[in-house]
Amino acid sequence: MEPQRVLSIKDLNKYIRMKLDSDSLLSDVWIRGEISNFTHHSSGHMYFTLKDEGSRIRAIMFASHNQRLPFVPKEGAKVIARGNVTVYERDGQYQFYATHMQPDGVGSLYLAFEQLKKKLEEEGLFAAERKRPIPEFPETIGVITSPTGAAVRDIMITLGRRYPQAKIILYPVLVQGKGAAPSIVRAIRQMNEMEEADVLIVGRGGGSLEELWAFNEEVVARAIRSSYIPVISAVGHETDFTIADFAADLRAATPTAAAELAVPHMSELNGRLQQRQRLLKQLLQERVKRSRQQLTSLQRSPVLVHPRRYMLQHAERLDMLKQRLGGGMRTKLSLSREKQSRIYQGLMRYNPREQLTYATKRNEVSRKQLLTLMQAALKQKQSQLHSSLRQLDALSPLKVMGRGYSLIYDEQEKHLIKSIHDVQPGDLVQIKVSDGQLSCQVWGLKEDGQNDGQGK
Repeated sequence: MEPQRVLSIKDLNKYIRMKLDSDSLLSDVWIRGEISNFTHHSSGHMYFTLKDEGSRIRAIMFASHNQRLPFVPKEGAKVIARGNVTVYERDGQYQFYATHMQPDGVGSLYLAFEQLKKKLEEEGLFAAERKRPIPEFPETIGVITSPTGAAVRDIMITLGRRYPQAKIILYPVLVQGKGAAPSIVRAIRQMNEMEEADVLIVGRGGGSLEELWAFNEEVVARAIRSSYIPVISAVGHETDFTIADFAADLRAATPTAAAELAVPHMSELNGRLQQRQRLLKQLLQERVKRSRQQLTSLQRSPVLVHPRRYMLQHAERLDMLKQRLGGGMRTKLSLSREKQSRIYQGLMRYNPREQLTYATKRNEVSRKQLLTLMQAALKQKQSQLHSSLRQLDALSPLKVMGRGYSLIYDEQEKHLIKSIHDVQPGDLVQIKVSDGQLSCQVWGLKEDGQNDGQGK
């Protein structure tokens, strides 16, 4: 039986924390509850408990997160919080670490807003590199908004005041209610199909989250991002943010600000134009003045006053250069000939015919040396062979047998008989002598110094 593993309290809490941290639901969860036991520590962290009718959980919100809260949490406030659940290892108690918090009055709309914003942001729909530049001098501006209300009036007045020569195409749409999102999407697509506008302003006046919700729809955000025409969003007031603002190429705080961002101001353009005209006139006057001074200077130049004198100087210099050129050419020719001679001599040393003759002589010398070495080696090997043959002949069993000795084998000639104990009377044996072989039968056995009493 294997011994049971005993964990320390610290290891157990650490294991539980790792399990909770790896849970996909608990790593990013939204909860609703009422704040109690609220403490805003001097470090900036907030410690509190979230409770409902059935249970409660300890919670903490670090200063780095609560600094961005749009409200001040208080005891008894009902909130919706986002964060993760994990274990505080020292106390062995699980708690909720909040990263976002919103009053519960906004409810499911705010939760849906955050979830859609996170989804589209992860897709890269809001990436800066996908933003299109707004044209500096648009000829036609498309306005997609409600035909009634302050937003369209502010946009029209601002465009007419700042840039009256721009053509304005108003596409009336619903900006709140059930059919608002499809109406906005249809307007963006048709404005792209018309291909008349250089920039689009999409928006409406301020309102509650519910009233602005059409601009938080996913279809509207994707329609803005799919538009070939750059889009400026102008939804609500400066503090209002919608999904359309993140998807647009440029966000304006108000409809009036959108009109100001869409076109330049004519007075500013006129001022810039007049300034450049004055600068151009000044530069032209200065250039004419410099050109006149240069012309006067050239007219007084000795080259123009006495041209022949300078021609004679250049003719003299031309003669000197011709002389130097001739000397240089002769020197270079002489050096080239010397170099050619050295190259020719070097080539002659490497003439194929000379190389072949030299190689033939070396081959003949090498052949004779090889033949001499082979003969010496052959003679040495023959001497070694004769010596080895003499040694083998001296050690040959036939030599021994020639002096009267013989070899005795069993009947099958497999084993050499070396002792009288290797045979029994009556056994057949084979005796090899120097000139043949004898087949014999053992009649008797006799050890050295003994008579067995048997006949031969």
